[in-house]
Amino acid sequence: MLSAFSFASAPFDGLSASEQALVLGSVEPARFARDAVLLTPESPAGHAWLLVEGRVQQIEAGEVVAVDGPGDLCAARAALAGRANGLLRALDDVLAWQIPRATLQALIAGNAGFSSWLFGGISHRLAAAAERRPQREFVSLMTAQVRDAGVRKPVYIDGELDLVSACRVMSEQGLRHVLVRDGERVGMFTTTDLRDALLRPVPPQQIAVREVARFELIGLGPDAEVFEALLLMIRHHVHRVLVRDGETIVGVLSQLDLMSFVSTHSNLVALQIEQASSVAELRQAALQMDAMVVLLHSDGIRIELVARLVHELNRQLLARLWTMLAPSDLVANSCLIVMGSEGRGEQILKTDQDNGLLVRDGFAMVGIEQLTERFTAALIDFGYPPCPGNIMVSNPLWRQPLTAFKQTLRGWLFGGETNGVMNLAIFLDAAAVAGDAGLLREARRFVDESLVGDDVFFARFVNAADQFSEPGWWTRLGALRGRDEQAFDLKKLGTFPVVHGARTLALQHHVAEIGTAARLRALAERQHLPEQMARDLTEALHFLMVLKLDNNLRQRRSGQPVSNLVQLSTLGTLERDLMKDSLAIIKAFRQHLRLHYRLDFL
Repeated sequence: MLSAFSFASAPFDGLSASEQALVLGSVEPARFARDAVLLTPESPAGHAWLLVEGRVQQIEAGEVVAVDGPGDLCAARAALAGRANGLLRALDDVLAWQIPRATLQALIAGNAGFSSWLFGGISHRLAAAAERRPQREFVSLMTAQVRDAGVRKPVYIDGELDLVSACRVMSEQGLRHVLVRDGERVGMFTTTDLRDALLRPVPPQQIAVREVARFELIGLGPDAEVFEALLLMIRHHVHRVLVRDGETIVGVLSQLDLMSFVSTHSNLVALQIEQASSVAELRQAALQMDAMVVLLHSDGIRIELVARLVHELNRQLLARLWTMLAPSDLVANSCLIVMGSEGRGEQILKTDQDNGLLVRDGFAMVGIEQLTERFTAALIDFGYPPCPGNIMVSNPLWRQPLTAFKQTLRGWLFGGETNGVMNLAIFLDAAAVAGDAGLLREARRFVDESLVGDDVFFARFVNAADQFSEPGWWTRLGALRGRDEQAFDLKKLGTFPVVHGARTLALQHHVAEIGTAARLRALAERQHLPEQMARDLTEALHFLMVLKLDNNLRQRRSGQPVSNLVQLSTLGTLERDLMKDSLAIIKAFRQHLRLHYRLDFL
């Protein structure tokens, strides 16, 4: 028996009471036997169907391009256009509500949200769905601006003023900082600077404030998001940032003011990392990060912002641990790097370690093997699982002098090693964490110079994006229940083709950005990728990152190992719709790569 018409899923969940009444007064039940043909390109299309039971597949040019199941709106665009682009066939016995074209037209004319859902681009639908995530009632970090976060008006003193006089001004106005004018320069003097100045052998009344003030200040605009200010403070290890409107200094935003405004404890984690005096104290900060992610995610913070924050905190954590364990001469003569999703800034929960060490040629240290083993073991204790592929500083392959590592890179580029392509791909996402970042730049320059004009390499390299291709994923999306249900690998079939395709194009066109979204944006700006495709891919990537995080948190709650596998039956109707949209984007991107690199001719 056909159940009542459901207004629970998009695009019907945004209808008014009168629009719902219109739908209920015009829909009719429909039944189709298994293998029945609902539409062909030759038959008139005057109805859409909201499926209640069974599945319907859409076939174009002999290929299955979509499978709709219960809760899906099927053939709406075909009904509005009057014809279908392909064949619609029932995979099972189907029960559905049949919706006339006239009803669809009335809903489109009177409801912008309904129209946008049907006709907006895929990226628009993904972005609209992201905005539906629940938020708490306090001002969200997604929309809050710096101007709303307690910016203090600037108070200036002259750079010639002595420290005692400067402190008198601060005391009278209850300040912990003042801005310092020194000719064309503007700096900042804080109570921390006073502490350091008092250690000098010169009396404070004989020291001009310009001698101890800091003039390389970090700033941002008043319209910037609060999250940007938070990231700047964490990245640059500062407690205050200037707020500038063009060339005009509007004021100063301090860490204390920001902490009172922000209701998460991300800044507290950053402070714990900065102030940790032992590995044990650093571990306590690390163990809080996943709880911070859960809180940010539940507050509806955009996934890309959560990922950027985690990326900054992880880098600081690893840098702090490395400088605690490694002697200063090793730190100065090496570059600690993170790679893979951590290097790209796309890892959120602690999954596995991807790190390495480039050592300056000629520098040797006794006991480096034991030191890197301690570093890896400490990270495991912090909650970062060991890398299944052993891509860690404790592995000699990922801990080499620069010249030796260049020879390893050469082997990955041209030697035909079994793991060469994937090892190179992982390295191309490397970001410096501690030490001399020039060593990493030199290694990357070696790769770029080795590949000038080598189109054959790029075709071979990008081909990895198709290595996990499975032609049956449309059908699998429809198999949501029963003993035949299969898990879907969000990495292999979802994010990896986007990440690796963008990585290859970035390598070919000398795009320096590391994050996938930044690479796609730069490629579009330089006209190496269609702008709409770049937007669609970015939205698809962010949706799949949300889906992975939701799935991983669900796995943790149920005591299961965290993995990239999602059981399709755990997805709601909206998630399945957006997943199909995302996979359609990825399919189009794969085809773009095949044409661009002429893979069909290899």
